[in-house]
Amino acid sequence: MTAAFEIRPARRADLSALDALYARSYPRLLKTDYPPSVLVTALPLISKAQPALVQTGTYYVAEAPDGALLAAGGWTRARGRGLGSIRHVVTDDRHLRKGIGRAVMQRIFADSAAAGITRLECKSTFTAVPFYRALGFEALGTIEVTLAPGIAFPAIQMERRQRR
Repeated sequence: MTAAFEIRPARRADLSALDALYARSYPRLLKTDYPPSVLVTALPLISKAQPALVQTGTYYVAEAPDGALLAAGGWTRARGRGLGSIRHVVTDDRHLRKGIGRAVMQRIFADSAAAGITRLECKSTFTAVPFYRALGFEALGTIEVTLAPGIAFPAIQMERRQRR
């Protein structure tokens, strides 16, 4: 088990550490499920922190006692009443299967439910589908996420009803 960690809202000061976390982890995590032709165009776009998202107050980091970021993820309100979207979730590839990503998601579930969100949607990478399923998400089908003009990223649309 990893040493203790704290889950807290992300701050603007976390942007460079988040960029490093995404840039280190996404290539390693996604390489078995996506061909190099997809990753070469997608990774530069998905491996950057989104300043507006980081500052929402609903984007969280799991921080180790030494200040290292072990995982991140959040949620925002989506179209439709009571609907929230899971956003930019990642766990450091060196710290998988230690409950860190699950702890970030539990924070998301609690805070989004307290804000009146009754359903959560996510656009999961192929790699993360088992993780989301274990958390109660259901796969709705394959989609393509437009990352930039002419750059589509294959994903799975998933949804979870909040438990009461």
